Amino acid sequence: MTYSTQKVSYLFFATCMLLFSLQIVYGFIMAFAHMGYDGLHDWIPFNAARATHTNLLVVWLLTGFMGAAYYIIPEESGRELWQPRLAVAQWAALVLVGVVAVVGFHLNWWEGRKFLEIPRPLDFLVVADVLLFLLIVGMTTFQGKRYTTTGLVLLVGLVSAALLYLPGMIWFDSQVLDSYFRWWVVHLWVEGVWELIMGAIMSYLLIKLTGVDREVIEKWLYVIVGLTFVSGILGTGHHYYWIGAPEYWLVVGGVFSALEPLAFFGMALYGVAMARRGGKTPDNRVALYWTVGCGLMSFLGAGLLGFAHTLPQTNIWTHGTLVTAMHGHLAFWGAYAMVVLAFISYALPQLTGRARYKSALGQWAFWTS
Repeated sequence: MTYSTQKVSYLFFATCMLLFSLQIVYGFIMAFAHMGYDGLHDWIPFNAARATHTNLLVVWLLTGFMGAAYYIIPEESGRELWQPRLAVAQWAALVLVGVVAVVGFHLNWWEGRKFLEIPRPLDFLVVADVLLFLLIVGMTTFQGKRYTTTGLVLLVGLVSAALLYLPGMIWFDSQVLDSYFRWWVVHLWVEGVWELIMGAIMSYLLIKLTGVDREVIEKWLYVIVGLTFVSGILGTGHHYYWIGAPEYWLVVGGVFSALEPLAFFGMALYGVAMARRGGKTPDNRVALYWTVGCGLMSFLGAGLLGFAHTLPQTNIWTHGTLVTAMHGHLAFWGAYAMVVLAFISYALPQLTGRARYKSALGQWAFWTS
């Protein structure tokens, strides 16, 4: 840790792990309900449990991204974090919105749109919170001593994620139009700009953990950014097959969705190649395992399993089945959960001074995941 204000990220990482644990609890509640053990139904109906489970996923990942940004941006910019007290206020506001949203789900206060269930008043609070976050990281970047590709790609990914939240706030009476623009948020996050965030975090970790020259790693980052934009934007079309959109989306979605695994394949090659090329053996091998594992598992979950049912000729039979659920779970885990856990594994020993990564528990946690 180079700057004292990087300690702000600890609040986000602690919150992130708490939300992750709570998400797992709600996953078990649904799993038992599927098996007929639905004793909590009167207090936690299945729809409330599902909304809570999926939204906790989104929130804990975003919280992890924010914590990583507050740690990375000062180092990449060469200065202390701009207004760290505002960062603490932004964290508190994020927690408040999250608590109100979860309580609201259990009181039937929600919109019923998967991943975007939070009530409309909370949408505006989310926007205000994210604008404050972007102001802090933006001012830190532009008042810094230097610009780096890793820092700028991370900032572009964060700004783009914020902008793409806005289409989900538009109200439509038409179910077709509502679904059309909802996927601008969901797809263009997870198969678009979140990949930029993931790539930037991996770049930072590989620079720190492997000793590979920054110029070499950041050239790979350019390739990943290019593949993401080429395939991800028009690849949104595979969500338009059966919602009432024009027929040409069958062709556009099929072709560009077939290219989407390339970005994740690039991630896998990126992680493995840089780890092998590294000139040093890191003390924190657990963080390196999570980083390389992220590239490999994202290719398996998001890339291969996504491609397995993305063509319209296949998707007509697999849409809405457990194939979709299998792809979704492994994609989120491999791509985004693992990169957040990789960064936490790297940063927490420096934030706390406790080298827990040297214990067998850290290795066990990775290999059993």
